[in-house]
Amino acid sequence: MKQRPHNEMNDELRPEYNLKELLKGATRGKYAERYRAGTNLVLLDPDVAKAFPNAQAVNEALRLVLRLTTIPGNKKRTDGV
Repeated sequence: MKQRPHNEMNDELRPEYNLKELLKGATRGKYAERYRAGTNLVLLDPDVAKAFPNAQAVNEALRLVLRLTTIPGNKKRTDGV
């Protein structure tokens, strides 16, 4: 494939955007490890999100549910609920 000669008309980047200046100090792959680890993003329905102001409140509620399901003598329900 032949390369086209570079001219200003083919350049889509505005002249005021200097990539060397914008990317100065950037670190390549800074978040790569986190990306590979994956995320646990969960989107809540609006009515549920209204009840829980932040992630900490959701976590506390879920921990309570977990504790309630592991109470000794608490038999698991088999009616599908």
